[in-house]
Amino acid sequence: MTHLAAVEQLNSAQYLYLRELSEPHDNSLKLLVEEAIVNSSGLVKPSEMPELDAVLKDASPIESVEGCKEFELYWKHYVAYLVTEELVGSNAKDGYDDECFTGKLLRSYSKSHFLAHVAHDTGGHIEPIQHYKLVCLNHLIDVAAYSPPEIRVLASRSDTQARRQ
Repeated sequence: MTHLAAVEQLNSAQYLYLRELSEPHDNSLKLLVEEAIVNSSGLVKPSEMPELDAVLKDASPIESVEGCKEFELYWKHYVAYLVTEELVGSNAKDGYDDECFTGKLLRSYSKSHFLAHVAHDTGGHIEPIQHYKLVCLNHLIDVAAYSPPEIRVLASRSDTQARRQ
C-alpha cells in the first residue's frame, strides 16, 4: 500500500484511539492507533450522576468494534513530540486562524504554534522541520520531524483480536 493510500485510510476513519506510544530506538517514535465508530448497537454504561441519566438515555458509545482498522505510524527520527490530553489540547476542526494544515485526523502543518515553538527553542537542524498532529479521542500527539511517518494498516479489529488471543 502506498503512503498516500495509508494516509487516506487513516483520515477516512471516523475516530481514533491511541493504543500505544513507544520509542523503539533512540529518537524514533512508534504510535499504534485504532479506528473507532459510534456503535449504535452498544450501550452507554449508567453514570454515577443521576442528573446525567436523561442525557445519556439515547447515547451510543464510541468504540473500536469488529472491522475497525489498526494503524502503525513510525518516525525513524523525530525532533520533538508532545502528547496532550484531548480536553485541553488544540484540536479545533478548522484550527486557529494563524495556522495552516491539511488532513483530518493526521494533520500536516505548514504553519503552527508547535512548529514556531520548536523552531524557537531548538537549533542545529539539518533539514526543514515538519509538523504532524494525530487527533485521537484520548490524546493529541504533535510530532516535529524531518520527514513524514511510515504508515502501515495492520489489520481490522477481528484480525487483531485473534492475534492477541
